[in-house]
Amino acid sequence: MNNKIFEVYFDCGSSKIRAGAFSKNDPKKSFHHESQFFSDHSNIDIEIQKIISSLEENTNEYLDDISLMIDSSKMLSIGISISKKLDGAKLRKENIQFLIQDAKQQLLRNYLNQNIVHIIIKNYKINDIAYTFLPENIDCNLISIDILFICIPKDEIEYFKKLFFKSKISINQIFCTSYVKSINYKENFSLINNLSFIDIGFNKTSIICFIKNEISFLDVIPIGGNHITKDIANVLKVNTNEAENLKLSFDTNQEILDQKKISLYLIQQIIFARIEEILELSIKSIKLNLPMLNKQQIILMGEGSKILNNKFKEKITLLNDIDLLEEKVEDICQSAFKQAARLNKQEVVIIPKKQAKKRFFEKLFHIFH
Repeated sequence: MNNKIFEVYFDCGSSKIRAGAFSKNDPKKSFHHESQFFSDHSNIDIEIQKIISSLEENTNEYLDDISLMIDSSKMLSIGISISKKLDGAKLRKENIQFLIQDAKQQLLRNYLNQNIVHIIIKNYKINDIAYTFLPENIDCNLISIDILFICIPKDEIEYFKKLFFKSKISINQIFCTSYVKSINYKENFSLINNLSFIDIGFNKTSIICFIKNEISFLDVIPIGGNHITKDIANVLKVNTNEAENLKLSFDTNQEILDQKKISLYLIQQIIFARIEEILELSIKSIKLNLPMLNKQQIILMGEGSKILNNKFKEKITLLNDIDLLEEKVEDICQSAFKQAARLNKQEVVIIPKKQAKKRFFEKLFHIFH
């Protein structure tokens, strides 16, 4: 039996590692740590070990298992619609489980290199009537469901499993970082029906859209904050470390610009040109996936958005219609902690294989808590 008090969540990004330990007995008691910025993974195991040691010291518990949060520029969201005739029989949970299992197997046969991280039921259609939840005690002639699968490449997941295995740590559950963050943050915008999050990461930008508080789609653009750094390095003929420093301090440290004989206007032009591109591509994705959507609230978040603040909003035309969300380490890690604890009527919870034996479907899925 696991008598540990703390649950630990690691957010492993492309440029930073973050972790949070949350008490199961006291929701106000938690510890958080964040690594220094890194541009490659040559010393990532050292950064992970530093955080592990700090958490063990803070919690006074030996760390041997965690939940993992990751994103990827190769992440996919795949929608599948699947149906079954029931000829007037009572609709049972097992019917839904069978359809989910069938859709899952179809996806895995066609995407051999992907690992399913989230399974979200977007819509039920029973006897040609749409539902956002599964009604009880209903006679059904035809049931169809629309499912959204969020997938991350297997090799990227295996990479992190091996990293933690070096420290004798196993991974219990895997979360898509940008997805669980958006689920968490949208609670602050409960009065807004149409809400989209643009999450600018190191090498990718995720777009997550909600219509009437239900997720509609997730898309990924393989451009992020690191592309801004590369633009600065290429135009100004400096190395990537210098370019990153210039990107983060161009508006606060005039001395660096003076030393390099770089005008503030030039570096602003480089940075804002790439951000404009990221925002234009993100909004294009939203319009392509939701062509009938007339009005929405867009929230910009992620490490790559930190170079912006309200005093630069007028510099970028598109930012006039976009709000900037300031994130803290505890907010990011808490997103997965809350996602694991909340009862989400849309999402299917995958049972870890190491749990006690159950019937066939229950080993794969646990839904309708």
